[in-house]
Amino acid sequence: MKRSLGKMSKRSRLLRKRIGARRLGITKLVKSFAIGDRVHIDHKSAYFGGMPHPRYRGRIGTVVGKRGEAFIVEIQDYRMTKKLIIPVVHLERA
Repeated sequence: MKRSLGKMSKRSRLLRKRIGARRLGITKLVKSFAIGDRVHIDHKSAYFGGMPHPRYRGRIGTVVGKRGEAFIVEIQDYRMTKKLIIPVVHLERA
């Protein structure tokens, strides 16, 4: 049987929890951003729900809106402008 080649394949080493890694606390869940704020897409969160594709980790973008509990972040990917819907857990101020 052929193995899966999904977006999370070969990512176990990059996303594993390391000793002394930060835990998901209440401060990461109640953060708030205003439209126009610059944010950093964090990949070291212990929460996998709604995690953006690993190619976008470390990117800096601008908040352009809010959808439910998540934020719409606009990033520049080469010559294209992309809008990503990312939960607050995976964002930090830039």
